[in-house]
Amino acid sequence: MDLFAQKIKHKDNYTYQVREENGDLNNDGKMDKILVKMDIIDETRPLILQIFLSQPNGKLALAVSSTKIIEPQYPLENQGKHNEYQIPDFFIEKGILTMWSEIKGGNITYDFKYHNGNFELIKVKKLTNNATKGYIDENTIFTETRFNLITGLRTETDEKLGSKKVLSKRKKVVLIRPLPKIQDFKFSDKKLY
Repeated sequence: MDLFAQKIKHKDNYTYQVREENGDLNNDGKMDKILVKMDIIDETRPLILQIFLSQPNGKLALAVSSTKIIEPQYPLENQGKHNEYQIPDFFIEKGILTMWSEIKGGNITYDFKYHNGNFELIKVKKLTNNATKGYIDENTIFTETRFNLITGLRTETDEKLGSKKVLSKRKKVVLIRPLPKIQDFKFSDKKLY
């Protein structure tokens, strides 16, 4: 079998459904659907995100499909070891598609909004901590980063566990134009925010 035939054959192996979420993403009053499926034949266990939008005829049509947004469960660079993260969760609320992912030392949330035929990244919220001993204690510092990509305002706030007192707050404006589209977004982009 040639390489081209293998790629075509491989493409249809996303058969194991991991996530499903329903909600109105394009503000037409009809239910849209997102699916996350895993390829259980490929030993890296890659995942695909599919977004289906409702059509005037009442049927769902595939609008976006991405294999880059979610890290494989067993990435090649890990030589057969798990990536140590859960498969991201997805939520649809008030027309916003939210993706919640684990990252090293915390989690990150991305908000995508349907605009001009694309799902654009509009907000990122990241919560990390500086714990190095494998546990969190009263000396652990949590950093919350909020990035509004529409206005460009990026705010980082540091607080100690259990304290309401802000240790440090940093603000800067970072304009990213055009806004990143979900189909171009890669799981490694989490380092950008």
